[in-house]
Amino acid sequence: MTQTVSAILDWGTSSLRATLLSTDGLVLDRCESPSGGIQFVEGGAFEAALMAAIGPWFAEHGPFPVTACGMITSRSGWVEVPYVDAPAGPAELAAGAKRITLQNGATMTFLPGLRDPAAKPFPDVMRGEETQIVGYGLAEDHTLVLPGTHSKWARIENGRIAAFQTYATGEIFALLTRHSFIARAAEPAPGSKPLWSAFDRGAEFAASDEPAADALLAAVFSARSGVLAGALQPEDVADYVSGLIIGSEFRQARAAGWLHPGEAIGIIGNTALTLRYGRVAPLFDVKIKPGPDDAATLGVQRITGKLQSTEQE
Repeated sequence: MTQTVSAILDWGTSSLRATLLSTDGLVLDRCESPSGGIQFVEGGAFEAALMAAIGPWFAEHGPFPVTACGMITSRSGWVEVPYVDAPAGPAELAAGAKRITLQNGATMTFLPGLRDPAAKPFPDVMRGEETQIVGYGLAEDHTLVLPGTHSKWARIENGRIAAFQTYATGEIFALLTRHSFIARAAEPAPGSKPLWSAFDRGAEFAASDEPAADALLAAVFSARSGVLAGALQPEDVADYVSGLIIGSEFRQARAAGWLHPGEAIGIIGNTALTLRYGRVAPLFDVKIKPGPDDAATLGVQRITGKLQSTEQE
């Protein structure tokens, strides 16, 4: 007998990740298309791209519900879904969802992103990270960091995402190490390990009491002057800049009130980044509490659970 299933899509700008779930929430299969992101879909052919990715699942199970989050719900994506304003939790996110019917009869639900209207100088936004935050858990008041190209610091209060702020840490790192004269770095050899001594050197300066550590635009030039002074080797540059930039993110997050010495903050992200953030956290006297690997899947399930319960009332 064919088992009833559903699918969850994390459909971003560069990639598409899909998870097939049983009715009791067990993961039955996963697939990922590194070149399946919305930037690679030509002429708005999103349904064709979806079928290319998970068509075999439909062939095996027949039409089943699909839920999508991420940039697929942006104005550049398939169905634009307006942001829901913070503070918001699963119920508010579910209420903002949109639904269509695919050509094969399956229903597809598009989840909204989240907007913080109180952020300065303009409202801040996220698409996709809100599902990871919900999946981490909203039961206790705490701060979460989600490392990435655009890192997010979010505050959970009273069971909802109360506020958040974006730090363009990963993007600044990429620009400096790939395109700048100051800190251009050689491509690391495949499988190479981080040069932790160089990383720590950058992070420790960013966490120091030196007034110069407040001036990131000045501090980044040390990647160049350190090599000229013989204090850094050319191969140190990438990890030194990584430590400096992530350390500066923590410094600025502390100044903005997102973290306080002695507390624990949650973290959701890939292992490589969480290792780096976990190495910086003690320099600011905070502890890291890793979230579940499947935080996004758990979050989407909790949001769609609210949607289903509303429909049944």
